[in-house]
Amino acid sequence: MHIATWSRKRRQFNSTLMCFRTMDNKQEFSRFPTKAGRRSLSRSISQSSTDSYSSAASYTDSSDDETSPRDKTQLNSKGTSDFCVKNIKQAEFGRREIEIAEQDMSALISLRKRAQGEKPLAGAKIVGCTHITAQTAVLIETLVALGAQCRWTACNIYSTQNEVAAALSEIGVAVFAWKGESEDDFWWCIDKCVNMEGWQPNMILDDGGDLTHWVYKKYPNVFKKIRGIVEESVTGVHRLYQLSKAGKLCVPAMNVNDSVTKQKFDNLYCCRESILDGLKRTTDVMFGGKQVVVCGYGEVGKGCTAALKAMGSIVYVTEIDPICALQACMDGFRVVKLNEVIRQVDVIITCTGNKNVVTRDQLDRMKNGSIVCNMGHSNTEIDVASLRTPELTWERVRSQVDHVIWPDGKRVILLAEGRLLNLSCSTVPTFVLSITATTQALALIELYNAPEGRYKQDVYLLPKKMDEYVASLHLPTFDAHLTELSDEQAKYLGLNKNGPFKPNYYSGLGKTRKLAVIVRKVWNSLIGLLTNLPSGDVIRQAKLHPNKTG
Repeated sequence: MHIATWSRKRRQFNSTLMCFRTMDNKQEFSRFPTKAGRRSLSRSISQSSTDSYSSAASYTDSSDDETSPRDKTQLNSKGTSDFCVKNIKQAEFGRREIEIAEQDMSALISLRKRAQGEKPLAGAKIVGCTHITAQTAVLIETLVALGAQCRWTACNIYSTQNEVAAALSEIGVAVFAWKGESEDDFWWCIDKCVNMEGWQPNMILDDGGDLTHWVYKKYPNVFKKIRGIVEESVTGVHRLYQLSKAGKLCVPAMNVNDSVTKQKFDNLYCCRESILDGLKRTTDVMFGGKQVVVCGYGEVGKGCTAALKAMGSIVYVTEIDPICALQACMDGFRVVKLNEVIRQVDVIITCTGNKNVVTRDQLDRMKNGSIVCNMGHSNTEIDVASLRTPELTWERVRSQVDHVIWPDGKRVILLAEGRLLNLSCSTVPTFVLSITATTQALALIELYNAPEGRYKQDVYLLPKKMDEYVASLHLPTFDAHLTELSDEQAKYLGLNKNGPFKPNYYSGLGKTRKLAVIVRKVWNSLIGLLTNLPSGDVIRQAKLHPNKTG
């Protein structure tokens, strides 16, 4: 009897459960999105693996609002509209992000507190073109606290954190930037920063040289009145040296990129950590056993290769410089030409600052499922333009990830359309950016306050005393204690006890641009003397392919 009762109740329970399941399925079906909804859902799913409190995808990003910020009229709480961002209502969230960044940028905050009373940038009108992230916002707010007026735009169409741009606009900084700008938007934003009635910049802070180039070309009269330019990227520095060589640089410029604090920390340690972050967020790739080519073994390349090697990848290096190539060999990497391994590698990472490092012909020969990305500043390293042809199909699979499909079905995974991977697709360590930002702030203060005649119309390295000061500001974070020279030791080394401890030409790479010119002249003279010796064939080859010293 008990068994029959139990069986009957079990059948009733199963019947009830089936009803609930049927109802649940019907509800799920009724909740299934429409075609437009599916597109939105697809976007949210594809972004879910990259969403974070970073430039990869802002927490408050709204993909539903497709209206261009240029077509909106927005006001901040003060009633001003001198800005153009995605959504000014995101300002509160952006403020929280900036506050979080400040916690790991204690050195920059310390500089702000020390100099705030003196206002060393009072009267400075700074126009800036950098990545707009929470870390950069801390720098911008520091410049404002030191007395400067700032107008800002983005140096990369994908790296802007929309909520941070909104937070800056809310406090009165004129920001013209949003994530996902078009090329036309990019130049429009730069022009809006520079071309403001009743306001003329007297300082430039640039990352990549686009802002400097725009002012030089479009507003030559404004360019002549600029008191100083601070540039932090290899691409932008290269452009400045070109202007200087042609005799067209009519203002002093500070090369922050080749300062020790930038080369040895931002370029090396930042990329060592952020390369893995960017690749994981976009592709979920397993690094162990993958064959990876890193093009370029400068400080960025060194950071990338170290990280990939530690994860178990088989890493190759391409280089044009025999010194860097020898370093790669001594670090345990095989130095190859890209064409030698192009058919077998799984990942290609460019970090040279050059153009057409990866060509269409090489992309055609890559195997199915290969990943191609760039860790250099400019988007010229991968020949992306050659991929925009009728026979190739582009398929956006998630934010900043495109599958480029060949007619035979082969797919190559292109990240951030060939733009800077870490700031387009993930984030970078705040502490490292504090070092670079402090260096930039000091460079601006130095150029703005320098007496007439100290700096001519040329490109300069940051004085080593400033480099060392930036480093010293960051040591308390690690509870580090410096050893002090005795009077006898200082005399023996010929140094001041308080520094600088390195000569001005030291850049962490053992070279400067001026020294490079001297080396090249000596090299060419030596070649001329030795060409007729028995080993002349080797010497002639060397003359055809001299060392890269620039």
